[in-house]
Amino acid sequence: MKEVLYVFVAIFLAELGDKTQLATMAFASKYGWIKAFLGAIFGLALVNLIGAFLGEKIGDALPLEIIHKAAGILFIIFGVLMFFGKL
Repeated sequence: MKEVLYVFVAIFLAELGDKTQLATMAFASKYGWIKAFLGAIFGLALVNLIGAFLGEKIGDALPLEIIHKAAGILFIIFGVLMFFGKL
């Protein structure tokens, strides 16, 4: 059960104040908070379902060490590209 809490906290902190929240605020101003909330919940749930499904499949196919190294390399690449304004 603590794993679920870890994932919740990580997703909550990652999403807090990002562009998704700004878009949800904009939709709420146009469509009302209930419709915006439900749309945001379903959209985020679907995206996370896809991520969890693919993550499980990749985890079954590759050793965890390779996944960690590949993720680290991708974060570095994206960080450098963002730093130089190329992304």
